[in-house]
Amino acid sequence: RGAEPLCPGMARQGAGAMLPAGGLGFPPQNLARVVVWEWLNEHGRWRPYSAAVCHHIENVLKEDARGSVVLGQVDVQLAPYIIDLQSMHQFRQDTGTMRPVRRNFYDPSSAPGKGIVWEWENDNSSWTPYDMDICITIQNAYEKQHPWLDLSSLGFCYLIYFSSMSQMNRQTQRKRRLRRRMDLAYPLTMGSIPKSQSWPVGTSTGTPCSCPQCLLVNSTRAASNAILASQRRKLYPGAVRQSSTFAGPALWPVGTGAAAKGEGLRVPGAGFAPSPSAPGSAPLPGLNNLNRPGTQRAAAIGARATVPPGVPALPVKNLNSTGPIHPALAGMTGILMCAAGLPVCLTRAPKPILHPPPVSKSDIKPVPGINGICRKTKKKHLKKSKTPEDVVRRYIQKVKNPPDEDCTICMERLVTSSGYEGVLSHRGIKPELVGRLGRCGHMYHLLCLLAMYNNGNKDGSLQCPTCKAIYGEKTGTQPPGKMEFHLIPHSLPGYTDSKTIRIVYDIPTGIQGPEHPNPGKKFTARGFPRHCYLPDNEKGRKVLKLLIVAWDRRLIFTIGTSNTTGESDTVVWNEIHHKTEFGSNLTGHGYPDPNYLDNVLAELLAQGVSEATLKD
Repeated sequence: RGAEPLCPGMARQGAGAMLPAGGLGFPPQNLARVVVWEWLNEHGRWRPYSAAVCHHIENVLKEDARGSVVLGQVDVQLAPYIIDLQSMHQFRQDTGTMRPVRRNFYDPSSAPGKGIVWEWENDNSSWTPYDMDICITIQNAYEKQHPWLDLSSLGFCYLIYFSSMSQMNRQTQRKRRLRRRMDLAYPLTMGSIPKSQSWPVGTSTGTPCSCPQCLLVNSTRAASNAILASQRRKLYPGAVRQSSTFAGPALWPVGTGAAAKGEGLRVPGAGFAPSPSAPGSAPLPGLNNLNRPGTQRAAAIGARATVPPGVPALPVKNLNSTGPIHPALAGMTGILMCAAGLPVCLTRAPKPILHPPPVSKSDIKPVPGINGICRKTKKKHLKKSKTPEDVVRRYIQKVKNPPDEDCTICMERLVTSSGYEGVLSHRGIKPELVGRLGRCGHMYHLLCLLAMYNNGNKDGSLQCPTCKAIYGEKTGTQPPGKMEFHLIPHSLPGYTDSKTIRIVYDIPTGIQGPEHPNPGKKFTARGFPRHCYLPDNEKGRKVLKLLIVAWDRRLIFTIGTSNTTGESDTVVWNEIHHKTEFGSNLTGHGYPDPNYLDNVLAELLAQGVSEATLKD
């Protein structure tokens, strides 16, 4: 769901349920507790692992409380992930991304103790589990037979209706399906966890696992333990070993705020903090937050880290791959260096600035030199134009004595018949006829050009398959929608002296037409409205004019398969790049980019949209 909007309004009165803002309690130490392991996502919310994964983590924890958990051993979809129990962080091997994890406790009679999972249907028609506190809240209301549930006190603008098993956004009125299913119950624990044993420990026989992931973890842990032991002897020659099972130097000590939303992930040089329970005592290694109550964990998360001046930063995740250190190497290096107490600072990559500051309607102005502020396209209406044979003949000249070379459409020699002989036949076009395109001079079998035209958009234009020269006016298969453009009083990076042209594309979902991949089938339109940005200078306004022409010709978007999500039958960009990142260029789709305007002009030209079009 991403970061849901906070809901300032009060819950309506009625027979439904509304949770007090106090949240869930923490069970006493002498009672049985359900254990749920959770990880912190980029929106600052704790997401639960599945019950099977939590059982696996608990089994490893009992063997070695400061070891590492290879999640791929229980869930193949989590193959890249390892949890380091000593630092309480999840590490992704292929990207180097590190995320905090926590071990949370709930009442055995709650939803996780019964193996009940509540899920909502996402845009891909698959099911996503709710956060655990929301899941428990929904189940409690369900058991009490409330007809509805208001989640505003948890910070979410959603109403749950049990009669229709749906979730409604109170702001947008959008509804989604939800479901309740039975799964494996989460693990139950009582009392203290057994003391840690030496690393590594096998799952049952006492022998270490030999899979590649475990070998990687074993070698990393062995190296960090050796460095750690040496550092302990140097720093604390007379220190008595702590009795706590979970004592040990943490990569992110208590209170450093490693998981603050969007904040830097920072580590002081030695990584040690004084014991909070013994003021004035000698500094001891900071405890990780394995068994801390929820209030203490929240306080630790909210605090910000302090880093001594001169401590270098090491990126954990390198979004645009321009840094000197590979992200996976950065993460592994961070584990080793932090365990050794070396002066290293792990930082998260900054988030992209996608949108400008809020703009009032009075500050939005028309773009100088551009007529209007909006263009709409409707469904394609096929014109009663010339036949395909007439279109092909219009742009070619017959060649009486063709050269002995390949036709690059059918790959047969031009001096022989077309490869489409017997497959395609038209009156007046013999399979051996060869034609030359007027401007570029490339030669093909006429029957091959006819087959190529029939396989395309059939819009009266022809494009040379060799040099991509366009004959006629090329149009695309863009679905119906709306394009808006206006001026906002903010500047793009690299264009501080100019205001900004904002383009807003909006295309709704619909049914594919005869020109689309699957006529009659529904297509999706994700991420609309899409906001794009140009500098308000002479070249930026020229690009806008040409983009308007491309929009009118239905060339900006098409229906196909998304390179980002892999979803098919969805609206995708059509080889004309746009800048969708306003205040940064972390994704490669923002500014500064001094070559962008020239590049997009070249892309428009390749679609047959040039400055000559504006003069016409």
